[in-house]
Amino acid sequence: MIEENKVVRIDYTVKDQEGQLIDSSEGKEPLAYLHGAGNIIPGLESALAGRAEGEAFEVVIQPDDAYGQRNDALIQVVERGVFQGVDQIDVGMVFNAQGPEGNIQVTIIAIEGDEVTIDGNHPLAGVVLNFEGVIREVRDATEEEIAHGHVH
Repeated sequence: MIEENKVVRIDYTVKDQEGQLIDSSEGKEPLAYLHGAGNIIPGLESALAGRAEGEAFEVVIQPDDAYGQRNDALIQVVERGVFQGVDQIDVGMVFNAQGPEGNIQVTIIAIEGDEVTIDGNHPLAGVVLNFEGVIREVRDATEEEIAHGHVH
């Protein structure tokens, strides 16, 4: 049964409310995570708690239990000079930046002359996520995995 300090491996597909594919483990190894260590979004982790190996699941995760709501305060206009050392910048490029709470990823969403609009929201912020999949394995985590907070 899935509970804290168990290593869990799942095959999954996740789509948005319109049915557009966001991600899938199809054709890859199952996703492995340490339950209770915050390795996956909170809504999925809590939805999997108590389930058993071999069990299929379908869960809908609201933004507050996934990547949060969109925050317009994370959209800013900066000068092109902020991107020193980058020869070419284009809409859609992602950069690491220093935010008020540490490192964040920002995406360029518009460029007008020397003004570059960046968005610090996670690309899935505000998105309802529809997961379906199968629990492939549930095992006890090793002491090392527990100490490190992730699967080895």
